[in-house]
Amino acid sequence: MNRVIERDDIQGGVLRGYGHNVAAYWFVSVDDPRAGRRLLGVLADQVQSAREWTQKPSSMLNIAVSAAGLSALGVPEKVRTTFAPEFLGGMRARAERLGDVGPADPARWEPGLGDGRGHVLLMVHAADRAALSNRVGQLHDVIDDFGDAVSVVHEQPATSLHTQREHFGFGDGFAQPALDCEPEKAPYRGLGVPTARGGWRRLKTGEILLGHEDEDGELPAAPAPPFGYNSTYLVYRKLHQNVATFREALRTAADGYPGGLQKLAAKIVGRWPDGTPLMLSPDAPDERLHKANDFRYADDRDGRRCPLGAHIRRANPRDALGHDGQLTMRHRIMRRGMPYGPELPDGAPDDRADRGLIFICFAADIARQFETIQVQWLNDGNAFQLGNDTDYLLGDHRSAGKMTVQGDPPYFLAPLEPFVTCRGGEYLYLPSMTGLRALGRGEPAH
Repeated sequence: MNRVIERDDIQGGVLRGYGHNVAAYWFVSVDDPRAGRRLLGVLADQVQSAREWTQKPSSMLNIAVSAAGLSALGVPEKVRTTFAPEFLGGMRARAERLGDVGPADPARWEPGLGDGRGHVLLMVHAADRAALSNRVGQLHDVIDDFGDAVSVVHEQPATSLHTQREHFGFGDGFAQPALDCEPEKAPYRGLGVPTARGGWRRLKTGEILLGHEDEDGELPAAPAPPFGYNSTYLVYRKLHQNVATFREALRTAADGYPGGLQKLAAKIVGRWPDGTPLMLSPDAPDERLHKANDFRYADDRDGRRCPLGAHIRRANPRDALGHDGQLTMRHRIMRRGMPYGPELPDGAPDDRADRGLIFICFAADIARQFETIQVQWLNDGNAFQLGNDTDYLLGDHRSAGKMTVQGDPPYFLAPLEPFVTCRGGEYLYLPSMTGLRALGRGEPAH
């Protein structure tokens, strides 16, 4: 049995997204452990928990810590070694495994991302720019009080696009897993685990939150107290999107595709731009289905409706790998994040502006969940019997992979330069409210 969820002890944003339009992400360096602990102590009471609200706050603050940050805050080694090895090693050390090579090589990452200086991640989400500016100003005042002992080494603003889509023009974020701790009123058809005879059930909370039962009926491996309960791991990646290159590649590829540009784009993604799934409406978008998730792939084993290599089919295979989804339920993640940078108007030439997506996800096991998706599903086609074909949008294009759009005859999209390039990232730990306050107090002591 899962324990009763203590929402006051869980940081907000894990169980449900905030739905705010603007955000700021700060990586902070701590040069003095005592100052770092005092900073967390000052900010802990300002952090948004998962408590239900009657009126949504205009801004929210959440805090995560890197492995280097645990050291910088003075957490004893005997405690640090109980954290997950992937987290302790950091994203930079696992870059080649993740496909972060060439233009995405960590040597090219932006300063403060994955270089060991980003000890604490401060995340602010706000309803509008005025609320964000106000909250950011307050944080600046707090940090300034610590002088040189605490400094911001990387700042990243983000904002939702007016289209409410990502920069390539597609709706995003529809298929988050519903957890068995969520209110019964929350919709979950298509958001949990497929069951026999077309049913669905909620995913076990322990797949996302440490200290709770997972899909194996066990408690996931977790760090030593007070850090192993109501906490989770956070993956942060800054993903630059080359919008002009993607649009040109799509136009070129669509010249010979009988379904036209919009349908080819939908085949690449697995959804029409408005979010309508190909599995439910393969010939045209349907506004009644633009956020639909109640579909499977069992009736489309040959990929005629939704290509075997379509992005959403690779990122969340549902039952595409067989056994009614039992092979994929241990690899779900809770995705968050937001676009950054200015929109590139349709038909405009490449302005070389920095734009893309701040990708954030939560998972109880970084290797089993996030890295399985990134390495085995997006960067390797074997799981889908696609050989060395990588994901056309996000895949590692070192191979000679391509994308195949199944049909009579099949249509092939040649590999091109990457459309998405990682500009930096980090594996972090998002403590519970109890754990965050313990860090602020310097517990556990040496």
